[in-house]
Amino acid sequence: MLQEQIFKANDIRGVTTGDTPEWDVAGATALGVTYARLMKGLEDGPVEFVLGRDMRDSGPALAAAFVSGARSEGARVIDAGLTSTDELWFVSGYLDLPGVTFTASHNPANYNGIKFCLSGARPVTAEFLTRLRTEAMALDAAGPDLATVAAAGARNGSYREQDYLQEYAAHLHSLVPLDGIRPLRVVVDAGNGMAGHTAPSVLGPLGLDLDVLYGELDGSFPNHQPNPLVPENLVDAQRRVVETGADLALVFDGDADRCFAIDETGAVVEPSAITAMIAVQELEREPGGTIVVNTITSASVPEVVAEHGGHTVTSKVGHTYVKALMAEHNAIFGGEHSAHYYFRDFYFADTGMLAGLHVLSLLGHSDQPLSALVEQFARRVPSGEINSDVVDQQASMDVVAAAFDGRGSADRIDGLTVNGAGWRLNLRPSNTEPLLRLNVEASDRTTMESVRDEVLALIRS
Repeated sequence: MLQEQIFKANDIRGVTTGDTPEWDVAGATALGVTYARLMKGLEDGPVEFVLGRDMRDSGPALAAAFVSGARSEGARVIDAGLTSTDELWFVSGYLDLPGVTFTASHNPANYNGIKFCLSGARPVTAEFLTRLRTEAMALDAAGPDLATVAAAGARNGSYREQDYLQEYAAHLHSLVPLDGIRPLRVVVDAGNGMAGHTAPSVLGPLGLDLDVLYGELDGSFPNHQPNPLVPENLVDAQRRVVETGADLALVFDGDADRCFAIDETGAVVEPSAITAMIAVQELEREPGGTIVVNTITSASVPEVVAEHGGHTVTSKVGHTYVKALMAEHNAIFGGEHSAHYYFRDFYFADTGMLAGLHVLSLLGHSDQPLSALVEQFARRVPSGEINSDVVDQQASMDVVAAAFDGRGSADRIDGLTVNGAGWRLNLRPSNTEPLLRLNVEASDRTTMESVRDEVLALIRS
């Protein structure tokens, strides 16, 4: 079974359990067959790829079915086992092979999904994802005999298991100046996700006083949902920082490719401020470099980049779009509002763990607290991302566009963006969920709240 709604703009994601699943092992088998067929025309030589998965309960069965389907077409599979998404990107770059990882990122426990990359961690194209959807759904509808596919998979291609966690950790350590940092007490909230697997190997050797919350891998997420964009999922880490006098907290999402920072007061550091902070450090290393941001990143970031002699390129929201622009412009760094951070030296891919290491380096080489370090970069008041269930997303955006007509410059590059005098709003459909996402920022809180409340009243009425 493969239902069309699981195919998103950048990946696959859908419900796998309960009374109304959206895909299953038969669908995963069809995806594996189709993937191997498509890759024959995209990569030189025999089809070979590296496979990973997160800790979700449905992962082993779905991944095994995908492997059977791909091997039935002669594919060679290297199974890296449990991996964070950014670890899978690393292995793809390290081996110069395409990558496939089974994860639903920050979605609840009853979801699973797949993210793809080409060799060298390069993003797949929209055309690839469209063909994968069309051809896999047609194959699934035809009802291939799973036993026959499994038998063919056992005969064809090849399969081996190989762990790359230590190579991943060593590569991250090589990219950040960590020698001589002062002793830091660091709270890490793994949220029972993949940071519980990677953080000990990456952060453990650094001499930090580590306080790990929810480090046990558990795809049922018994403590809180693995989505740090939702404020309630940050509360435990905020409380722990204040109670223990920690210097900061790092909070990861389910597949650990995103990282949020919390300062010593328990306040959440806006991802745009982290983007600006890391951009300055990268521009010191390579003056005049290019930084990629998305359409929702604070306008403070291009200001900071320009002040430090860099150039900014703006992308649509989503890792496939940002990665493509990173490679096109040979950008040294990129950041999104959702706490995805991209590095040229990490195969132009996103990695929350490397971003966390940069924050630790900056803080560890300073005698200031994190709140003081980021103050110069937090120049606007953000609303944070506010989600609304809306039946007709396009109609709602049209209503808002009409209401704000003449009050600023508007574009439809990525949803609806309106730039007014001292404020900006962006309203766009989610790439992964049936939601409208609103982001507002302004030079002062009163203006931000006024614009925010006006838009919400329009779309929720």
